[in-house]
Amino acid sequence: MSQALYNRYRPSTFATLVGQEHVTDALRAALSSGRLHHAYLFSGPRGCGKTSSARILAASLNCVNGPTPDPCGVCDQCVSIRNGSSMDVIEIDAASHGGVDDARDLRERAVFTPASARFKVYIVDEAHQVTKDAFNALLKLVEEPPPHLKFVFATTEPDRVLQTIRSRTHHYAFRLVPPAVLRDHLAWIAGQEGVPVEDSVLPLVVRAGAGSVRDSLSVLDQLLAGAGPSGLTHDRAAALLGVTDGVLLDDAVDALAARDGATLFSVVERVVGTGHDPRRFSADLLERLRDLVVLDAVPDAPGRGLLPLHAPDQIERMRSQSGRMGAAELSRTADVVHAGLLEMRGTTSARLLLELTLARALLPSAFDDPSSLQVRLARLERRLAVTGDVEPVPAAAPVRDPAEGAVPGTAPTAPAAAAQAPARSAQSAQSAQPGRPAREQAPAPAPAPPVERPPAQRPAQPAPARAHEPGWDPEPIDAAPTQPPPAPPPAVAPPTQAEAPAPAPVAAAPAGAVDAAAVRRIWSEILQSVSRRRRTPHAILMTAEVTDVRDNELVLSFSAAMLGAFQRSQDVDWVLREVLTELLGGSWRITGQVARPGGPGPEASGPPHSSSGGSPSGSPPPPPPADLPSADDEDMPEAGSGGAHDPVALLRHGLGAQVIDERDAG
Repeated sequence: MSQALYNRYRPSTFATLVGQEHVTDALRAALSSGRLHHAYLFSGPRGCGKTSSARILAASLNCVNGPTPDPCGVCDQCVSIRNGSSMDVIEIDAASHGGVDDARDLRERAVFTPASARFKVYIVDEAHQVTKDAFNALLKLVEEPPPHLKFVFATTEPDRVLQTIRSRTHHYAFRLVPPAVLRDHLAWIAGQEGVPVEDSVLPLVVRAGAGSVRDSLSVLDQLLAGAGPSGLTHDRAAALLGVTDGVLLDDAVDALAARDGATLFSVVERVVGTGHDPRRFSADLLERLRDLVVLDAVPDAPGRGLLPLHAPDQIERMRSQSGRMGAAELSRTADVVHAGLLEMRGTTSARLLLELTLARALLPSAFDDPSSLQVRLARLERRLAVTGDVEPVPAAAPVRDPAEGAVPGTAPTAPAAAAQAPARSAQSAQSAQPGRPAREQAPAPAPAPPVERPPAQRPAQPAPARAHEPGWDPEPIDAAPTQPPPAPPPAVAPPTQAEAPAPAPVAAAPAGAVDAAAVRRIWSEILQSVSRRRRTPHAILMTAEVTDVRDNELVLSFSAAMLGAFQRSQDVDWVLREVLTELLGGSWRITGQVARPGGPGPEASGPPHSSSGGSPSGSPPPPPPADLPSADDEDMPEAGSGGAHDPVALLRHGLGAQVIDERDAG
């Protein structure tokens, strides 16, 4: 009866251990210098040499020439350790002996001196399955062992080993063996066995082994046992391993590149008809798409060893396939196939899911999908509408210049319109309240760059009754005139310094900026997006009011009770920031505050703060009129009279006098 390949070719020295040079070199150096530790932790994937390294370390410690980095392999200690018959090298499987009673028994027997060896070595395999109580029972022994005692813990999950045990060990992390190294090792073993093996077979074995030497040797052992008189052929190996025929993969990729549904579903019929597993076909197709992506990105990938071994004609065909599909389409198709492969786990209708997956792969990419395009356009339109980056060009209307008289049928130029804005604003305020003293005209600031957008056309004279409507505010005085404004009409009293015009309640935001009024306009849409993500944040934000926006910082006002709920919740902040980034772009910060009485917030009630009358000379500027919002208070008017739900009031409050004048002109 022959021995398994992974036992027959198990390494007995550090020099014969494959693919773990970073560990073997360190252990050999420690053995040469005599800097040995009393406990080691070997971690890594299965079948990569952890237990074999523990046995080699025990042989190096107990060899007749030891401690040595190169055990002789012929002395009694080396032979008994390799055969597993040594009384001083004890291997424990923690999967079945990981309880506290086993740990106490080990602790009692470990204190005795070795029977014939230099060191007593305990190799604890699957150490992550040792219970916490068992580790605690061993802790004192591992921390302060007798001079003759050594521990080697081997595990695939080092994080599950008790931290106090890990801190007292030297930890060496093993890795999967690279495909090129593993292929050469398998070729050497096949030569030692005297069985001819085709070159295209070894990549199949390496892929099946997934970097594990033990698993790869098990697969190779199975293939060598089924080899014919002429050796191991590719067809025989593919049939035994269940690998999809390369012709099926080529036909499937060609059909995807040509978007030929008839051919593609015919391939599925051939896959099922020949007895192939649809899951395995999906995995093989995903592997082929990966090769095509690499070949598209690296034209000389076969020469660099980035692709499995293929025949030259197969490489040329793969080049043609990658060129026809392109990197973007290959990547998208691979994502679709990968998602379908995940859905096939545990399903009873693998063929149906395979056909649906390939049908999705035949569809155009997300950028060509009409529904996806509509979503992207809608999101872009919302962002542009909020930030004001795009505005419609208003139609021309007759304009009356207060300085030069009426010029019917013509529109002023941009500098002239900018110069006329302060004068029209002052005249509108005086016509709204005839009894109030005239305010001083704002001095002309430094010339600003020319306005890129066409100015809005305004009527000859705004209606006096318009100033008394709720939500009315004068045009913001933020346009820099390029020439001094015209002199006020003779009826206006000489202005005084104390009667400078009050600042506008909502300053016009620069292009691309977002102010509080813009956020209020889409607040209902923001709440709907929040409700689709989390219900609790939506319930809290329903009670909030938008108070201010400062440099991408959104300030919200709550009642005292709801402010506490807002601060305690862990979801409100990130959900609202995510929605704001999706709708408005940028990175946002959220700040909550208690709503002040009469101000913005859930506790505010009644109209905004107001006062009337002028102020004596030298006193601070008077507050705005009673029917105008305060510059410090950006609260919206009450609903029902041009309030928060009145479309006209929303337009006036959010866009300023320019939109109102355009509406009057129309």
